[in-house]
Amino acid sequence: RSRQGSRNRVARMGPRRGWIGIWACLLVLNFIRRRPEYSREGGPRLGCSKSILTRMKEIEDEMASTQKNKATEHHIGRLKGRLAALRSELIAPKGPGKGAYERTFEAARSGDARVALIGFPSVGKSTFLTNVTNTTSKVAGYEFTTLTCIPGVFKYKHAEIQILDLPGIIEGAATGIGRGKQVIASARTADLIILFMDAGRADEQKEMLEHELEMMGIRLNQEAPDVNVIKHNCGGIQFTSTFNLEGFNKELAIDILHDQKIRNAEVQLREKDLTIDRFIDAVSGNVKYIPALYICNKIDKVGYSRFRKLAQKPNYVLISCHRNWNMNGAREAIYQALHPIRVYTKRPKKQPSLDEPVVLCKGRHKVADLCRSIHSS
Repeated sequence: RSRQGSRNRVARMGPRRGWIGIWACLLVLNFIRRRPEYSREGGPRLGCSKSILTRMKEIEDEMASTQKNKATEHHIGRLKGRLAALRSELIAPKGPGKGAYERTFEAARSGDARVALIGFPSVGKSTFLTNVTNTTSKVAGYEFTTLTCIPGVFKYKHAEIQILDLPGIIEGAATGIGRGKQVIASARTADLIILFMDAGRADEQKEMLEHELEMMGIRLNQEAPDVNVIKHNCGGIQFTSTFNLEGFNKELAIDILHDQKIRNAEVQLREKDLTIDRFIDAVSGNVKYIPALYICNKIDKVGYSRFRKLAQKPNYVLISCHRNWNMNGAREAIYQALHPIRVYTKRPKKQPSLDEPVVLCKGRHKVADLCRSIHSS
């Protein structure tokens, strides 16, 4: 009798179960559509890079359409601060399951310094790596021959310098096109960035490469602003400076700090001619200042006037990988751009060793860096 009753109940619940299943599916689909990561068109919304890029484009368009004068200076400064915050979010996405930075190419660090080759496809980066180091990188007559990071090391004046041959980037690399974010994220770990360009299109390529690196928070051949922000629990925003900053707009700086969700802090300004742009870079906290060298390849295919014009520019090195021209000049330029210091160590009760110095490059000139280069303990 109990079995028969349960069968009757199951028979009565059959249609209801079907309607309950359909209702549950509709509820799940509606929940997915309303999630902040997705839009109705199926693309990402607030939490993803497409939305960030759209908001960045809107701010850039507003800045371009705003007339620049003293009346709009405050408004443009606020827009720059918001744009910097969006770029920080693009570099280091927030949320569960997202890394601090874009995943880089796996390459173990070796030598005294690391140099990254950044350039467009088919400009000769792999040939340069093969000529300068003992590493053989694949060379072909088509674009995107190098699909991963290929490291190589060369020794010069007691220094071991590692060179990373990174895949070529294209326009829009900072937004993730063509694995560009991964390439530029690897360049953030370098002590020196080489912008490898075609001598015939050096001006155009230099401007585009610098723009992509700037979008990812890399400033080339610039010193970091001497600004220190110490957060507090109360007290508001307080400024202390060692110079008389007459042209610095403190009200705009306070609004920029508020946009960065900093309400109480002591701001120490130790730079004489501090601009709002450099102040924004200091507040954002994810901007890296890396020295750069501009190497122009295929110099044998340009005229004398073009050659002379490029040779007069600072931090430029002219080479020809095909004819093996000026390879030693490129090695010397890389070595000097790293600003090396050679330290000669001495064992107890022995004479100092003048044959094997410890080479410390720019940014690592402290005694602690010397100790780490000798032994990790």
